[in-house]
Amino acid sequence: MLEIVKSLDKLPFGELMSVYEDGNRENGAERYPKLSANLQLLEAEQDFYAYLQHFFRQEDSFYALWRVAGKLVSALRIEPYQDGWLLAALETMPSERNRGYAKELVQESLVYMQHSGKLPLYSHINKGNLSSQKVHFSCGFEEKFSYSIYADGTVNDLCSTYCYDKKSL
Repeated sequence: MLEIVKSLDKLPFGELMSVYEDGNRENGAERYPKLSANLQLLEAEQDFYAYLQHFFRQEDSFYALWRVAGKLVSALRIEPYQDGWLLAALETMPSERNRGYAKELVQESLVYMQHSGKLPLYSHINKGNLSSQKVHFSCGFEEKFSYSIYADGTVNDLCSTYCYDKKSL
């Protein structure tokens, strides 16, 4: 079931960190190599929280969460981007992967975006992330550029930009 969260105080941060634990462990190890694994994770989660404070200050930014039997299993962010919106941070809990939850979340988020009149929707996907590419293609996204341009103007050649701009599903 889709849940839209438009403010940090409504976001179930602890549950969300369970979804992003693998990524936070990687980020913590990269950013804080001298700390223990547990402290690396804690620092990465604190960095994430600080980022979310900025994220939710952007007008119309929100988190889309996917729950199954009340349990948070998948999440993504949507924020303003160029002439539309950017879908980012699509993640599913490792124990819940390969069950179609990411696809369901993206599809229901697209319905929400269409009803809100918020298209086109872009997504930057690492060229090696075949599972994310598969989800996006199955939901109707098309590759637009073989690189990604971030909000600060930097270009990343390791990612491609995908776009969904259909008027109806």
